[in-house]
Amino acid sequence: MCPSHADYLSRSYRGKDKQKAGSKDGTVEQLSKTPPRSPLKIMSNKNPGMFHTVEVGDSTFTILKRYQNLKPIGSGAQGIVCAAYDTVTQTNVAIKKLSRPFQNVTHAKRAYREFVLMKLVNHKNIIGLLNAFTPQRSLEEFQDVYLVMELMDANLCQVIQMDLDHERMSYLLYQMLCGIKHLHSAGIIHRDLKPSNIVVKSDCTLKILDFGLARTAGTSFMMTPYVVTRYYRAPEVILGMGYKENGKTLDIWSVGCIMGEMIRGGVMFPGTDHIDQWNKIIEQLGTPSQDFMKRLQPTVRNYVENRPKYTGYPFEKLFPDVLFPPDSTEHSGLKASMARDLLSKMLVIDPERRISVDEALMHPYINVWYDESEVNGPAPAPYDHSVDEREHTVEQWKDLIYKEVVEYETKEMTKEHNHVGNAMHNHNPESVEEEMIQ
Repeated sequence: MCPSHADYLSRSYRGKDKQKAGSKDGTVEQLSKTPPRSPLKIMSNKNPGMFHTVEVGDSTFTILKRYQNLKPIGSGAQGIVCAAYDTVTQTNVAIKKLSRPFQNVTHAKRAYREFVLMKLVNHKNIIGLLNAFTPQRSLEEFQDVYLVMELMDANLCQVIQMDLDHERMSYLLYQMLCGIKHLHSAGIIHRDLKPSNIVVKSDCTLKILDFGLARTAGTSFMMTPYVVTRYYRAPEVILGMGYKENGKTLDIWSVGCIMGEMIRGGVMFPGTDHIDQWNKIIEQLGTPSQDFMKRLQPTVRNYVENRPKYTGYPFEKLFPDVLFPPDSTEHSGLKASMARDLLSKMLVIDPERRISVDEALMHPYINVWYDESEVNGPAPAPYDHSVDEREHTVEQWKDLIYKEVVEYETKEMTKEHNHVGNAMHNHNPESVEEEMIQ
């Protein structure tokens, strides 16, 4: 459960009234707290009559007719997202159209990863895939992929502008860590955690989304500094270090940047490029140790060692008490000193010395919310790591994605037919009629 006052996130947003779902500013209105019914995904014989075309801004959505009242709520490099009303489940949903997924190998690979990983993950703090489809009927025609997801109220960019007390801040961080642990349990590193990729509801529930940049942790590779949004890049990404298992603390650095931003109300390390980004980090945290330098590539090490030496600032200076809300009177761990201690363990330049997800979940600032079923829930289904390691042409990626989408559509159609078939087998005409209507 979220801390008391479930409507806190909507009423504490500084002077900015929430708009209705799909309004011009993209803010989503508070949804009913009644859990939606389990969605029924009906994908029968595909024909043009199942779809309708809607113009959304500069984009065209050709989607199943069950989805109505589309309103744009966001866009990014990977696609455009609309709020919509699902007439079958009678709930609001989010529909993401993957943006030109086959324009090049990079986009195609990201589209494949995002779709496959969304099918595999199953955790309350990871965005859920409700449906997926393409309006095209053959590989030759295949152009568009639509992902239907849960609709949330806001992203963390908006939450950062709120006055959060320690209970809410630590609860949001706890949920981030639970979601990350679920991904890491399958060897999946998100690599692109940032406020715009984390969404919340007004009852404080949080979910992580966007897996287009996710990678598996089982293989060693050199990381490019263009992997993630610059401000939340871990030092090992900026400096192009290779990694294996220690790559899992990469996501922890991003959580530390997000936590620091929630406290400060502004970006921690707003670099203009990857060199400026590194300078911003060492100016605040200090020049790293020689042990760290030894693990850098020679050219990178030469550059880093020739930068001005910084001692950095103590975390009491970086995050003075005045930035924090009052200490909690209910939980001894929820106070400025404990929050600062957690930050000091997350924002560590050397990934080998950075706190792990498991350690962070046991930290006094976080473990007040500890629930075994949330922290150690069932792991995601196995992911074929070898796909990430093979090189494919755009056409090969297109074929892989098309097969995944068709397989998903077929499974959903089979489930629906079995559902209705079971009702008929039970000789209950009314229940069959009800199912068909729904």
